Parts: sequence; structure tokens; C-alpha cells
Amino acid sequence: MNPRHLQETALRYFQEVARCGSISQAASNLHVATSAISRQISGLEENLGMALFERHARGMNLTAAGELLLAHARRSALDAERTLHDIAALQGLQTGLIRIASSEGLAAQLLPQCIAQFRQKNQGIRFQLDVLPPHQITMLLLSGQIDIGIKFTQTAEKDIKTLFRRDAPVMALAVPGHPVTRTERISLKSLLAHPLALPGADTTVRQMMDVACSAQNLSLAPVFSSNHMQSLHQFALSGAGVTVSALLSARHLIEQGLLQASFIHERGLLNRQIEVQALAGRRLPSIVRRFLDDLLPQLEIDPQALP
Repeated sequence: MNPRHLQETALRYFQEVARCGSISQAASNLHVATSAISRQISGLEENLGMALFERHARGMNLTAAGELLLAHARRSALDAERTLHDIAALQGLQTGLIRIASSEGLAAQLLPQCIAQFRQKNQGIRFQLDVLPPHQITMLLLSGQIDIGIKFTQTAEKDIKTLFRRDAPVMALAVPGHPVTRTERISLKSLLAHPLALPGADTTVRQMMDVACSAQNLSLAPVFSSNHMQSLHQFALSGAGVTVSALLSARHLIEQGLLQASFIHERGLLNRQIEVQALAGRRLPSIVRRFLDDLLPQLEIDPQALP
């Protein structure tokens, strides 16, 4: 058997054990014998001269050496995938899959429109879009399961490369004529005097609102909570109250004159960015880079240009 094939098999088995934390589960997932996986893992450890896993009664955890090998294996697989995509592009074959994970506020309107426009010129390209909380987007990037992540964030992250970053403060949204929209800025205390609709606790918006209210000893009691951004917007559109989000998340509603936005005069709610991210050290396939060329200008937004 080709030694290179043996190496690829060993890395594939190693990655599956690392993913599920169990040789028996990895064997079941890959439809091979547990002894085969054990041999390959032992062979890797013998060749490297270091243990890759800490073995416990309840499973297997990666050692520091195992973490390094896992990062190498993932990047190698992604590099191979990129090379195949780029070769196909040289042959004039515009095919492939672009995998994206995004915060919900960008997935309802902006991303589907960008994807549709891109496919008009590249009909052989397929897309997969997962709507997830920020920490799950990071996990998918680190594991190589997506090409790009788009999310709202406040801090830099290890092993993540930022391709695009812009300020995305939390804004108050209400129908035109609502007291909240009569001034360009509203205090947090004044905002809380109105019926408020907020997203779930796993979003940066809600976390920032919780921290800001706690810092001022204000009680935050939304009348409506939902993990569905469009539901929050519909609540505000009904005139029954106010919601909060980034301008990008509601740009289509603001441009149509259905909602208006006001800054919330609270420093903690202004300190947020939208980022487009990729795995550090990875060179993206050419088709992904071309999609980014179309997408990134759409993420630029000037609050003063909106009605």
C-alpha cells in the first residue's frame, strides 16, 4: 500500500477520534474496526514520539501535540480543497460550494440578495448558509467546516483572520414618528421606558444590553423576546414598541421608510463591530475570494445616508 495513502488514512482516523472523543464512536462513524483506528493512532504517536491523546475512562482528549496535529490536518485538507477549486477554475469549470455561517441579522435579507446576484454570473456555484450564534461560527471556522464567518463581535479571536471589520453599534428601531426616533440619540434610561423587544441571550446585542443596564443599575424587562430577528422587526413595525439591532440588519426596512433608527447614548452599546472572518493561515479558494469582492462593498453603510 502507498505510504502516502497510509498517512492520509491515519490523519482521517485521527481527526474523527479528535472530533468525537472516542475510538469506538469514530470506528462506528467511519464503518471500520476499532482495532484499525487504534493501530493508526498508535502509529502516528510512535512516528511523532509523542502522545496525541490523553486517555480517560470517559473518552479521549487531545494533548498539546494533538492540538497542533489537528490544526495541521485541517489546514492540509482545506488547502487540498482550495487547490482543486483553483484547478477547476483554470479549466473554465465554475463549480463549487461556498460555505458561510452568519449571524441572523445578516441572513434574512443581505446575504440572500448577494448570493442571488453572484449566482447570476456564476450559475455553477452552490452556497450553504448556516445561521448561528457567534461562538458557534468561530467553532466552525476553527474546524474547517465553513469558508467564511460573518458576525457581530467585540473582541479579536485566536487563530481567526479578520477580512473585513466595520463599526456596528446597537441602534434603537421604531416606526417613524415614535418618540424614540424624534432625536438622533436616546439615553438607555429613556429607551427602557418604552415596550422593548430583544433577541436571545446568546446574541451580542442582548449581552451588551444586559451589561449596559447592569452598569447603570437599570432593570431590563423586555415585553417580547425572540431568537428570530424578523419577529422583532415585525413587533417594531406594528408600532407596539421598540427593538434594537445593527443598521445592517434592518437596512432594507429603513430604506423603505418603514423604520427609523436612533443611536443609544451608551458607550458600551457603541463598541461593537461586524466582521467577516476566515481561518488564519488558510488561503481561500478563488471562487470564495470573488464572492467576497462582491459582498464586502455591500457591508459598507453610512448612517447619515439613510432616511
